[in-house]
Amino acid sequence: MKITTWNINGVKARLEGALAYLKEQQPDVICLQEIKSLDEAFPRQAFEDLGYNVATHGQKGFNGVAILSKAPLEDVERGLHGDDTDDHARWIEALVPAGNRVVRVVSIYLPNGNPIGTEKFAYKLRWMERFKRRARHLLADEIPLVLAGDLNIIPEPEDAKRPQAWANDALFQPESRAAFRALLALGLTDGVRATHPEPGIYTFWDYQAGAFQKNDGIRIDHILLSCEAADMLVSSGIDTFTRGWEKPSDHVPVWVELET
Repeated sequence: MKITTWNINGVKARLEGALAYLKEQQPDVICLQEIKSLDEAFPRQAFEDLGYNVATHGQKGFNGVAILSKAPLEDVERGLHGDDTDDHARWIEALVPAGNRVVRVVSIYLPNGNPIGTEKFAYKLRWMERFKRRARHLLADEIPLVLAGDLNIIPEPEDAKRPQAWANDALFQPESRAAFRALLALGLTDGVRATHPEPGIYTFWDYQAGAFQKNDGIRIDHILLSCEAADMLVSSGIDTFTRGWEKPSDHVPVWVELET
């Protein structure tokens, strides 16, 4: 079972590339972030024509998450629990059949938090606390759990080509990184690092100043696995090649393969 996550940075703007990627790589499940589309405007038919079931949690112009699955999606929930006033479309979860079992998959677009010292950064930290509470609740079910998405966290210095350049950025603040470690402390495994401990692997390159050509990247797109899912882990990877496509997203797909 191959599960992929990709911040698409506008599904309408990247539709041709997204369809080409799905045809070529054939993930069983793909989690999308920053679809930047209302649910009713999402190009559902194009993905259904490739054999995917589609669940979205959209928002006009920004945010928005989706799960696409070759198997039927069950028990779909939209929105992160814990704050009824939060109208950002950043969380969608569903159960996905996998052989003789099911896997719970969550597509997440965690707040950026910049600039630090503002309400945006405070919102990021509050959101991560809610994330931790929800993850703890889902872990109690003991169903294999895959938390995938643009988490907007650079966990360690080796996750950036130039970590010093991010010293004043919300993605690399001690509070942000501590909140990420608190998630791992629940018993979650970083799916990419489990099979790729080496430095120099990134998932995001800015559009400016030839960052991709210089490999001046950061790793902020992650797949976190419960113990049950980590026991199923076969391999993981980052499909850097998509960043070199025409009109690319500034993020690239990240994936894990689970033995079901």
